[in-house]
Amino acid sequence: MRILRTLPALADCHSRKLTVCFLRRCSGAMSSRPPPQRADPTVHLKEYTSPSWAQRLKYAPTHKVKLTMCNTPIHEWSVPGVPGDFHLSIKRDDMTGSSLSGNKVRKLEFLLAEAIKQGCTSVITCGGIQSNFARSTAVAARQLGMETHLFLRSDTLDPNAIGCQGNLLLNRMVGAHIYLIPRLSKYETDIKGKMHKLADKIKSTGGKAFLVPVGGSTKDGLYGYLESFNELMQQGIAEKFDDLVVTIGSSGTAAGLAIGNYLTGSKVKVHAIAVCDNAEYFHSEINKTLQEIGLGEETKSEDIIDVIEGAKGRGYGLSTQEELDFILEVGATTGVMVDPVYTGKAVKCLVHEMNTNPSRFKGRRSLFVHTGGIFGLFDGRMDSTLKNPASVSNRIYSWSDDDIPQ
Repeated sequence: MRILRTLPALADCHSRKLTVCFLRRCSGAMSSRPPPQRADPTVHLKEYTSPSWAQRLKYAPTHKVKLTMCNTPIHEWSVPGVPGDFHLSIKRDDMTGSSLSGNKVRKLEFLLAEAIKQGCTSVITCGGIQSNFARSTAVAARQLGMETHLFLRSDTLDPNAIGCQGNLLLNRMVGAHIYLIPRLSKYETDIKGKMHKLADKIKSTGGKAFLVPVGGSTKDGLYGYLESFNELMQQGIAEKFDDLVVTIGSSGTAAGLAIGNYLTGSKVKVHAIAVCDNAEYFHSEINKTLQEIGLGEETKSEDIIDVIEGAKGRGYGLSTQEELDFILEVGATTGVMVDPVYTGKAVKCLVHEMNTNPSRFKGRRSLFVHTGGIFGLFDGRMDSTLKNPASVSNRIYSWSDDDIPQ
């Protein structure tokens, strides 16, 4: 009987030994296997020919990748406070994709094509802690098989203090490498050098990095919004509108629209509402672009775009309660979400200009280009506004019996 009682224990012990042996062999086999091969990103490249009206420019990309959902729609937009004699419509570039939504994706179609052409394995870029461009770059690069390294300006340099809200959630989900740098860091003096050092380190380990400046405002990125203007022409902008309005934060999107408007001979007036820096800075940046593409001797930024100041508020990425209240009002009355960093400030400023300085506009038919940024709403700053007991957003009731809640 004792022998019979020990047989199950012996069998169980033998089974465990076999299992351990099997796992060890599997582990050895797995460790000896070569890493999975990186998919060939060149399959995403599509040959590109610029619009006929842009072919006299000094530079044109030869390829792009498909990232956007175009054409984005245009519809009327009844924003509270717009004067009765103005007619406002919206171009929905917040609908260029889901996790890739916003204007940045149009630039990335050309920027990442160039990265692939150069055989790069990683992309390095920078921005604020809730940067839309950084998030779009991280998602798009991962979809195309590349690693992403993000230098993000932050109030804290403690990695453990960085949460998972807003754009950071998506950055984390695609495995982006994030480097925290002081919030007031300047691209040319503080960030650019770090990006090059990281690129050298990646090169030393057998990789190759593609560096993208803040906002993707390069001659490649410019074509994203030259193409966007081509789309606007197909949608009848010249016949339907007098004024085109967009937010400006790094100049690339506004430059593309203004240059497209200039090259086509369109009579629409282009306005860019500054949410950081000032008109002098943005005109300087656009003039550099004009020189780079061969238009610097025939026109200048001051002649092709009106930069509107007054939307910066407390500063870039910082909100006032009045701005947050306006963002809620726009969402609650129109169903269109604007963000606290870019479009919320810009639309608020646009309404103010229409009321106080109507002569600034060529006519009364304005089209606002919504550049996205919806994930910026999810960083927590709207919470107290939405929970205000007197707010239209605080319509949450407890219904535990048969009577309708009051």
